[in-house]
Amino acid sequence: MAAGCRDGPGQEKYRLVVVGGGGVGKSALTIQFIQSYFVTDYDPTIEDSYTKQCVIDERAARLDILDTAGQEEFGAMREQYMRTGEGFLLVFSVTDRGSFEEIYKFQRQILRVKDRDEFPMILVGNKADLDHQRQVTQEEGQQLARQLKVTYMEASAKIRLNVDQAFHELVRVIRYDNLSPDNQCPYING
Repeated sequence: MAAGCRDGPGQEKYRLVVVGGGGVGKSALTIQFIQSYFVTDYDPTIEDSYTKQCVIDERAARLDILDTAGQEEFGAMREQYMRTGEGFLLVFSVTDRGSFEEIYKFQRQILRVKDRDEFPMILVGNKADLDHQRQVTQEEGQQLARQLKVTYMEASAKIRLNVDQAFHELVRVIRYDNLSPDNQCPYING
């Protein structure tokens, strides 16, 4: 079983944070992942948290997901959740070039708060079903991902395209990052 969801003891826990500009579909992606439901009404989020039990690559995991405010007036809250997050979904809308250009700001702020050159993140171009309204090409998304040294995927909360895959891939990136020698506690010979 590659991926599915169930409860179980001894599971790994991950704190995932969904970031991006206002109106890009962060809540729609999160709710589609958690509840398999597409939210049609736009109600700007201040901060919502969700939990989901999953099996990803045959390993049980509990995902604590923080869905954050995209509006700039809530920017002061950003550093707090950036401190506690273990992985970040950087979400923009393929129908909104401004949200795509904002991704740099989010990525730089995360790296500054974490005091790291790299950190577990993936780039998600949401609203991929709205091809006729597209302002950002798939190639541009891939190019930005290469610059940021992250994985890129396009998703659609509306038609449930790559929704589970985005969250699961972020967990894989965190697991890989946790294996890095730089992140291991050194053995202290006492």
